This record gives sequence, structure tokens and C-alpha cells, in this order.
Amino acid sequence: MTESGAEKSGAENGTAPRAPWQWPEEEWRGHVERVRAGRGLKPARWPQGARAAVAFSFDPDHETIPLRDAEVMPGKLSQGEYGARVGVPRILRLLERYAVPATFFMPAVSALLRPGEARGYVESGHEVAIHGWIHERNMELGRRDERELAFRCADVLERITGQRPVGIRTPSWDFSEHTLDITLELGLSYDSSLMADDDPYEILSYGKPTGLVEIPPEWIRDDAVYFNMDRYSAVRPYTVPRHVLGLWQDEFDAAYAEGGLFEITMHPHVIGHRSRAVVLEQLLEHVCGREDVWYATHAQVADHVRREAALGDGLPAA
Repeated sequence: MTESGAEKSGAENGTAPRAPWQWPEEEWRGHVERVRAGRGLKPARWPQGARAAVAFSFDPDHETIPLRDAEVMPGKLSQGEYGARVGVPRILRLLERYAVPATFFMPAVSALLRPGEARGYVESGHEVAIHGWIHERNMELGRRDERELAFRCADVLERITGQRPVGIRTPSWDFSEHTLDITLELGLSYDSSLMADDDPYEILSYGKPTGLVEIPPEWIRDDAVYFNMDRYSAVRPYTVPRHVLGLWQDEFDAAYAEGGLFEITMHPHVIGHRSRAVVLEQLLEHVCGREDVWYATHAQVADHVRREAALGDGLPAA
């Protein structure tokens, strides 16, 4: 089964779309089995005898989110500009102070707007990975467009940074029915968009191992859900930054106790503000207070769990 859904099922038969409760077992089971979590890849040991691993990540979306939505007036764009102008330098200073590497999932348009920033990440010992072209919503794209943009992103990041990206985080963590096949065709080592575990796992496609490592994020460990606001709607979520610090410290402490991975996602235009950068600094201080922790990029985590599990190559794309 390559395509299914209530709308497609109805359209193909020339009838009204069926409700999910009307789907035959083959249909709902096919949705569930398309992309699933396979074997867990939490290793028996982390490098350097570390008890736990830590993978910081930042998504320098900058102006791409308003551009994606055709919001081209200066006000909204300036919020993204803040991320590049103020947030990124502030984050890089903190990472350097604590000697922590990170992965920057960078939209290609962000890299084209600021190639020096993209190169600077690599020069500072960090990783640059794929995060869409213009932070597009891939579930609104057809296979051809999604594939073309993914390959274009990889080419742009390689040309600017000098390194071919080995990982992907889909914009907004969306995952279409084509995303897995395109990711495998790109020959990537890992994805960081799915949320079926706390620790790395292998992705299955219709029950078959793909060889692709998932390094799972989670909305709990994302700054945007606590601090973003929409000035034109009544939905304006906001949390006191230090309250979020306690939540993230608890997430790390639990990962440490379990000998697992603590992965976290932040955005320069969100965490980069003064009162929130204090949270990042105190989180780094808390995490770095443990001596037996391995700090790694997402690519390094994927490489390690792949070796420990003797994970094979991915399946050819369908």
C-alpha cells in the first residue's frame, strides 16, 4: 500500500470519503505500519565510558517561517532576523564556553541568506543538517516537489559548508507518506523528526528494517511551544523561562538515570533572547555538572549507535 486515506479512498471509487471508523482493517493497519519504530538502539555503553549522552540541537529558521507563509512585511521578518543577528552569536558563545558540540538543522534559504553563518557552524566543530528549503510543510507537497526540495537542500548545504549533510529534521517535524523513501534515497544516516521513543531506534517501513536511525525529538524538549505567540489570535502561550528550565533539567536527570540520550531542540529566535538565554546557560551548567556524560552531534550519536548495533545500510527507496 503506497497511498491511502479517507479522501483518496472515496475519490478513487467516485463516492463520498469514508470516515475512519468505516475503514477496513487493511486501510487503518496500512497507515500505522507505513513508518514505525523498530528495535531500540540505546547502546550498552556510550563513548569514553559515559553513563549518558547529550545532543543539543538548534534550528536556525530565521526568516523562513514567515516567508513560507508569504508574510513578507518587515515586522515579522525582523523577529527571524533577531535569531541570526543576536541569538546565534549568543548561543555559539555559550556552546564554546561549555565545550559542547551541537547540530544546527538549517533551512537552505537561511543558509543562502547567511552563508557565513552556515560555514561558521562547521568551523566551530558543529554539525549542519537538513531542515527543509524554506521551512515548507512537506505534508502539503506531492512526492516530486518534496523530493526535489530535499535534494536541493542537501546540495546547497554541501556547497556552502563543504560537507554533505548526513541527517534531516523535517520542518515542523512533519512526515509525509513519501518522506521516508526520499530520506533513504538521499542516503542519509539518521532522521530527527519522529517521536516513538526517548532513545534512538531503527525505523521500520511496513515491518521491514530500513537501517535508518531515528534520534527522536519531542515537543516537551522544544523551546518554541513554551514561548511562541501569535499577535493576531487569542492563542498566546507563554511560560516563565525558569519554569521550563526545571522541566528540561528533569528530562536530563531521567535520561542520565536510565543511561540514555538527552536530546533537546531550540531556535535562535526563541531561546536567544536575554531572559531565555539564561535558561540555556543554566541548563548547560546543570548538564555539564556531570562528569560522565558524552556530548555529541546528532551525526555522532547516529554513528555510535549504528556501530554498536551493527546496523546495516538502508533499503533502496521505493
